[in-house]
Formats: sequence, C-alpha cells, structure tokens
Amino acid sequence: MFFASLSCSPAVFLEIFSCSSPSLDSLPEDHLLSFEFYQFSCVWTNMDDPFDSYPEEIKECQQALMNNDPAAAAAKIQEYLEKQKNIPLNIAVTGETGSGKSSFVNAVRGIDDEDERAAPTGCVETTMEVTPYPHPKYPNVIFWDLPGIGTTNFPADKYLEHVGFEKFDFFIIISADRFRENDVKLAQEIQKMEKKFYFVRSKIDHNIQDEKRSKKNFDAEKTLTRIREDCIQVLQKQGIEAPQVFLVSSFELHLYDFSLLHETLERELPDHKKNALLFAMPNINREIIKKKKEAFQAQIKYYAALSALVAGVPVPRLSTTVDLGMMVAVIRKYLLGFGLDESSLQRLAGSTGVPYEDLFAVIKSALALKQITVDLLQKLITQIVSTGLLMITKEGSRFIPLIGFLVSVSLSFTATYKILSLILNELADDAQRVFEKALGLDMAV
Repeated sequence: MFFASLSCSPAVFLEIFSCSSPSLDSLPEDHLLSFEFYQFSCVWTNMDDPFDSYPEEIKECQQALMNNDPAAAAAKIQEYLEKQKNIPLNIAVTGETGSGKSSFVNAVRGIDDEDERAAPTGCVETTMEVTPYPHPKYPNVIFWDLPGIGTTNFPADKYLEHVGFEKFDFFIIISADRFRENDVKLAQEIQKMEKKFYFVRSKIDHNIQDEKRSKKNFDAEKTLTRIREDCIQVLQKQGIEAPQVFLVSSFELHLYDFSLLHETLERELPDHKKNALLFAMPNINREIIKKKKEAFQAQIKYYAALSALVAGVPVPRLSTTVDLGMMVAVIRKYLLGFGLDESSLQRLAGSTGVPYEDLFAVIKSALALKQITVDLLQKLITQIVSTGLLMITKEGSRFIPLIGFLVSVSLSFTATYKILSLILNELADDAQRVFEKALGLDMAV
C-alpha cells in the first residue's frame, strides 16, 4: 500500500528505536531527519501512534493513505496548513480619550502613525466607532480600536454591548496615567463575560524623560517601580484583585514591559492561537525571533510530506515543479515573519535611526530582501551540491520499475526538509543580526 512507502530506512529506524527512549541529541543529522519523518508518517499507518496530538486533518491522512489515495492525503495536509494560516485572532484595544490606544495599535502592527493603514491618533477622541485594523502581513490577526470608554456615545454600563464583546479573544485596557473608575468597571464586566483583560500603562517614555529632567538623582528602575505600584494600588482599591499592569512605550516596544505582555498573552491564549499572535509580533527581542524560527521549523515536516506525496505521481517534472513553487511560498513567509523584506527593513531603519545600508550589511542570506522566484531558488539549490543531487536523483528515480517509486518518495521528503531547514536557519540568523544592529547590541552575544 502507498503508506508503506512513506517510512524511511528500516535499518535507521531499527537503530533509532533499539531502545525505548532514544536520545535525539545523540543521533546523526540524517537519523534525526528519519526520526522526524517517522514521527509524521506513523500517524498514517496502522502502527501504534505515540503522537496522538496531531490535528484532525492530519489524522484523516491515515485513512486516505490506507485507502491508497495519496491525492486525498495531500489535500488534507494542505487543508491543515491553510487552516493554520487563517486562524482568527481578534484583539480589542480600549481606553479613555488620549490614552494612546491608537498609537499602540499602530506600533504592534509595525506601522507608524502616518501610514495610510494606521489608526488615526490625536489628543481628542479620534475613534468614534469600533474600527478593525488587520495586521499588514497577517490579516487573520485584527486589532480593534474601540471608542474611548466613558464617552457620550458609549457610557461604561453599555460599552461592551455596543462594541460586540463576543468576537474578541481578549481586551487590552490602556491608560496614559492612572486607571480610572470606568477602566475598572469595564474590567469587571469583561471578567463577568469570562474574557481576558490586561492593563497597559502607556507613554512610559514620556514619564521617564520628565523624571530625568526634573530630578538630579534620577533612577529609571525606581521610577518604573513607583509607576507600576501606583497603578496596582489604584486598581486594588477599586476592587480588582491581583492586577497585572504592563508599562509600555509604543515608540520603544523593545523596552519596559512589552516583552512580558507578549509572554503573558501567549501563555494564556488557547494553544491553536499562540502562533497567530507570535507571527504578528514585531521582532522586539531575541526570544521572539527564536520562537518564530521554532514555529516555522515545526511546519516543515508537513511541507516535506506534501512533497513526498506529489513525488508518488508518475508525471515527468511534476514533483520538482510543485516542490519549487511550494518552497517559494514558504520562504516568502519566512522573510515576512523575520522582517527581512525591503519594506520592513526600511521601516526599521526609520524607527531606529540606523541607516538602511548598515542593516543591509549584516545580512548574509542570498534570499533576504529579494523577490523570491522559482528561478532564483533553483539557482540557489544548485549551489548546494548534496541537496541538488537529491532533487535530480528523486526526479529520475520515479521511473525505475518498482523500487523507483519508493526511493523517489523518500528522497523528495528529505530534499524538501533539508532545503527549507537550511534556508530557515540562515534567515533566522540574519534576523538576529539585524535586530542586534538596529538596537546597537553586542553582535557576539
């Protein structure tokens, strides 16, 4: 049956699983790859499957392959990948007039206040109705700029009803000074609706500058602690138990508590929405870049499996054509996720004051800042001799009677997995170097 061809070398599996708990760290690279393929393919076989956490679409591949229907199996994988890409995340941002909520919405989406896609900002109430602002790179993630609570059109006791609270995954309540009665009432109503809410104290950079100018013995940490404790005490006095307050500057997201806010949101979101939040976050620290790389890496086995399934179709050059087209689309996602496209780098240069040329100079990958095409990728692959040979070999092997089919499937999985992993590693390293250069950090760290 078809699914039998999806297993890697029996000798390799015997070596890997000769003990009950093999140490992956001690395995050679090729054996690790075989283990990854085993982990994925064993879901589709009638073997005992220790990986019962796979989503429904992937489990349905088992049935399709057992019915000798690789096309249906491939369609299920594609369905899963599309579903992951389109998981909705709706984030409500609210606060009183002048709290900086629109600037926050713009900053988290990676655009400045003058961008045509920006939420309008100002000292007067500029948000008069519930307004969605999709992320420019990830339209499934929408930030909703809500009218200032307590305005004439939206009194506090009717606020949640007016804004349609049901559609939001969580609320961010922003204040530029002390949180007030309306903020507390809103939080209590949100809690009754069993939704999550988070207090964000904005414009912290203004407070730091004011303190620095007015005090001779200025201490930034003491100032931040005092502001945080003051906010917490105000909220506690008004009935909020153990409130968490995050100090944020929309113009310096890499400073203060934004990283902690992201970690908290990620921890408290349902598992299936964590990546939607992660990919939408700007690269404000090394850890986010690392997590993005890990999330991208976890998806590679699915793309490699698609490649393996297509390799089983005996049509000349079909497998290579599909592989290259698929990999082009995946690499474009990597560039967007890591901010290595030209527009992202230009915005980073503008926001940090580091010249674009200096940021560009630390990039080593041949694919960064390029318009990724099949021809460009094919040229790059031919420079990687071992992987290039894999692709050539698998294309020819498909027409060798009997054994050719099995070899082609295995080589297709391996070639796709190795190419995407190699490119991902290079782009993740570039993202780290760009981040460090932009913030003037030690490049050796």
